Amino acid sequence: MKLCFDDRQSFGDTKPMSRPAIAYINLAHLRHNYRLLSEKAAGATVMAVVKADAYGHGLHLVAPALRDEGCRWFAVTDAAEGAALRRIVGTEADIVLLSGIFDAADVELCHEHRLTPAITEPRQSKLLAATGFRGKAWLKVDTGMNRLGSEDVLSLYATCTDQGIEIAGIMSHLACADEPDHPLNAQQAANFQAIAATLPAGTPKSLLNSAGLVSMPQHTFNVVRPGIALYGAEPIADRPLGLKPVMQLCAKIIQVRQVPQGESVSYGASFTAAHDMRIATVAMGYADGLPRVLSNCGQAYAEAAILDIVGRVCMDYCLLDISQTDIATGTEVEFWGSNLPATQVAQDAGTIAYELFTGVGQRIIRQAIE
Repeated sequence: MKLCFDDRQSFGDTKPMSRPAIAYINLAHLRHNYRLLSEKAAGATVMAVVKADAYGHGLHLVAPALRDEGCRWFAVTDAAEGAALRRIVGTEADIVLLSGIFDAADVELCHEHRLTPAITEPRQSKLLAATGFRGKAWLKVDTGMNRLGSEDVLSLYATCTDQGIEIAGIMSHLACADEPDHPLNAQQAANFQAIAATLPAGTPKSLLNSAGLVSMPQHTFNVVRPGIALYGAEPIADRPLGLKPVMQLCAKIIQVRQVPQGESVSYGASFTAAHDMRIATVAMGYADGLPRVLSNCGQAYAEAAILDIVGRVCMDYCLLDISQTDIATGTEVEFWGSNLPATQVAQDAGTIAYELFTGVGQRIIRQAIE
């Protein structure tokens, strides 16, 4: 593999982190996924969702790669993320704020960095107008998720147009797209089309997320908004698209020890050796993003071997059973990536790949590879 960029995190004036833990970010896989999703979009524009530091993958690595691949529409959650993204991708891209704006400071960032908020209520449009904002805004409508969205889109549309705010389009978000047969999918699509029909013809529409592209491809409309699929996690496990994992979370073994039969390991003595064992201590703990719930039940991968996590996952370390291998100190271990799919690790941890990715700690180096 070719190393492209070493982003060693630093805090204040301290020296770069030397911790032997790293998240490899495979930009070739990212570009593959973007191209695959663009084909799936069937002519609709792909708005790449890169909120939360590109789902923990490193915005400064992901965004330029997508821009260079031809992506010109990005989505983040708020104005602070939008400002950071603008400094990375330059002036050509459209940047949409999925959570809209919260205060006057956000509006100033929209002015300064040419950001496009998705708004849900007249208060937000009035806040924009009060500062002379003359950019674009998406109208976000609720179609059944009951989380965030306008309940009176006609009033919101009129308020915006009266105040000189251009309507970029209308969007909504799906609640159950990863369950293709869930009745709420059809209901939300019908609700969305009914609401869109009340607006002027030609108003751009956006409904589908990653899972929606798989389960509801007939509703691509004008713009689709894939997030998790960009990073290689299949949104619907039994309908794989052929995505490739972008993140490979790894750390090195920093010590190997012999543990005699009957001895325990880690906090709480929750694991006792049933026989003489070789135990590896790895520089990867829950402060790095390895879920503590994987204590005594998770796995890792090294040198073609699946290794059990034994004992409790600590803040800075975890312990692996390497009894049946010749693995030594300094060996790099994968916790998820090409050999251990993040979706499977998430399932073992009782969570989702989104949480694994965004939970990777800031002391973990993100390093681009090809």
